[in-house]
Amino acid sequence: MNKAETVRIAKLGKKELRLVKQGMRYFGMADGQRCSESENADTAWQQLHENAGKSDPKYFGLGEARIRFLKFFPNGFHSDGYAEQERNYKVAAKVKLDEAVPPEMAVAGVGLGEDILGVFRATNLLSPFEKTRLQDLLRGSYADAFVQAVARFALSPDASSLFQMEQILRQYESAKWTVATYLPFLWFPESHMFLKPEVTREFAVRVGHPFSSIYESRLHFPVYESLLDLAEKVELSLKDMSPRDRIDIQSFIWTVGDYQESREGVYL
Repeated sequence: MNKAETVRIAKLGKKELRLVKQGMRYFGMADGQRCSESENADTAWQQLHENAGKSDPKYFGLGEARIRFLKFFPNGFHSDGYAEQERNYKVAAKVKLDEAVPPEMAVAGVGLGEDILGVFRATNLLSPFEKTRLQDLLRGSYADAFVQAVARFALSPDASSLFQMEQILRQYESAKWTVATYLPFLWFPESHMFLKPEVTREFAVRVGHPFSSIYESRLHFPVYESLLDLAEKVELSLKDMSPRDRIDIQSFIWTVGDYQESREGVYL
């Protein structure tokens, strides 16, 4: 019999998740109990999170997530209240960014810091404290390098451009996922995703996605890959609701991740 080999370990709440390879198959274990099995490591790991997550008191799955979203917006993404509350100001910021600094210009551009700063200030997705530190960056000597790095990441996301962003942002105590993902999300909302860590992790726990355990605060590319996987799975589950882009998906995650019974509202 082939010897079992542990290839991945993580925590999901208080549970220890372990991916074990034996022969040509992978087995997902939660506190020693088998929860998944597949010939593909990523599939077994994903199924492990989904199955183990169901025992978490916060878990309710994507079906219930949809129900809770619709308690706020009964007509879904095309509710008038939804557009006013969640979408219009983000679209306006995107238009502002596209007109002032298209990504193809930014990737080799200079002197664009003030325009980019105006786009960061155009929404409430970042805190006032984050915006203040970005002012120092975008009016300083590293402004061009940051704008070029974030444009490269937006055009072709990879670990190298994310690392370059992190090195620059760290000098201004701004190496945060909110800052790193904001501009790519506005430039390309059909493929990129904005990351508000706390509420997104809460959402991932509620639907049993591995992002909740993969997440770390440093700008590490596998975290972003997991975020995109979460966005894709949500997008597919909501296909019949016709989300227009990931502005809608981000709003869905925000609404459900921050869900409280006492905060329910109805926007027709």
